[in-house]
Parts: sequence; structure tokens; C-alpha cells
Amino acid sequence: MTTIVVAVVGVLGTVMGAALTAFVAARAERRREEAQSRVQVNELRVEHQRWRRERRQAAYLSFLEALGAADRDNQAFFRELRAGRSPMPLDTTRIAEIRLKFKDAESAALVVILEGPETVAEAAQNLVDQFSSLVQGVREYAEETAANDLAGGGDTVHETGMEFIAQRKAFLGRARDALDESVEHGHRFPDAR
Repeated sequence: MTTIVVAVVGVLGTVMGAALTAFVAARAERRREEAQSRVQVNELRVEHQRWRRERRQAAYLSFLEALGAADRDNQAFFRELRAGRSPMPLDTTRIAEIRLKFKDAESAALVVILEGPETVAEAAQNLVDQFSSLVQGVREYAEETAANDLAGGGDTVHETGMEFIAQRKAFLGRARDALDESVEHGHRFPDAR
């Protein structure tokens, strides 16, 4: 009878040991899978942040390039008007070309507004609004030149241009901050649960 009890205790011990080993192994495997899942989620977040940053950077750059092209033409037109000594006929073709480039910049700004973040979207809209005022100011100056009525001498255009430069600096600062922020956030993620 003792041998049977010893055999039963031995079998029970072996079964309990095997069950305990299986339980510990299953628990360790589950923890390993959870850790691997967190790593994969974090990798996906980093990749998404990288993708988002690249899209934003491309949108910001396209906007600035389109705005720059319109601004260069607008400035050249204004300089030509100021350099002219006698009344010049209104160059509606030139005004229309500048307006088309401005419309391209407005379209690029819409992409910036969609890509965000809100601070950059707001700065882009302010910059578009200010450039619209600048284009309008040059147009009015051209109309004054054509009518030989140069009371202001372009001072208003100059002031509007200075405000445009300030708005562009504000946009650049906010865009840079947004791009830097997306890089910083790409390296810090809470645990995925």
C-alpha cells in the first residue's frame, strides 16, 4: 500500500510540476507577445508620424513656393510702377497673371490648412489674407499711376509689404515648430493597451 501511495504522490507531483511549468510558460509567452505587440504599435506610430511630417513639410514648402512666385511678380510690378516717371497705362494682363499666381498660392494654402496643425493653419490663412491686401494695394497703385494720381506714392503698399513679411516670418516659425514637434513626438509613446 505504501508503494501505491508513493507512486500516486509521485504521479501527482509530476502532473502538478508539468501543469505549473505549462502555466509559467504560457504566462511568459503572453507577456512576450504583449511586449512584441507594443513594439509593433510604437513602430507604426513612428512611421505614421514620419509620414505625417513629410506630408506637412511638402505642403508647407509648396505653399511657400507658390506664394514666393506670386510675391516676386507682384514686387517686380510694383518696382516698375514706381520707376516709371510718367503715367503708365493700366497693365491688366500683368495684374491678371499676378492674380493667377496668387490663386495658386491660395490653393496651396488650403492643403496647409488641411494638414494643420491649427496654429500653422491660422498662420497660413493670415499670410494669404495679408498677401491679398498687398496684391490689392499694388493694383490700386497701378490704377493711380494710370490716372496720374500718385498722392500716396506707394507708402501704403510698402507698409502692407512689411506686414506681409512679418506674417511670413510668423508662418515660418509656426511651421518649423510643428515639424519639430512631430519629430519629438515620434520618439515618445505611451504603452499601447
